Amino acid sequence: MGKLEEMEDRQFIFGSLLFTANRMDTLLERELKEFDITSKQWMLSIIIDNLFDSPPTLKDVAKEMGSSHQNVKQVALKLEQKGLLKMQKDKKDARVTRLNMTDESYQFWAKTQPKGTAFVEEVFENITKDELTEARNVMNKIMENLIKME
Repeated sequence: MGKLEEMEDRQFIFGSLLFTANRMDTLLERELKEFDITSKQWMLSIIIDNLFDSPPTLKDVAKEMGSSHQNVKQVALKLEQKGLLKMQKDKKDARVTRLNMTDESYQFWAKTQPKGTAFVEEVFENITKDELTEARNVMNKIMENLIKME
């Protein structure tokens, strides 16, 4: 019996989550390199486009990404330099910065979508719908626990 098989389930899953996140990030970076975009920039754009009905604040996006306000601001600034995002002060409260996707960003993301879709399909190859549902339930519980720990 190998070392991995001897590990307690919680230890194995904890380590596997860290390993998987790191490996997925590395492989996604490689796939996105041709578009001159990072995985964090990709993730920020997906969050803005999919989780919000109106331009979100930096604070709102940071919360959804599980990242700091400052880290999200740095990623947003890079996207803004590329013309894919506009950072604008809120009209009602100048202390608040809102993130707006640009028309150019929608054209850009349409170009990258086939590669992103193929990447996700390959990551989840040979995993059944039932396995995905169970994995989602476990991940939701882990995320809830992490939120409680904050």
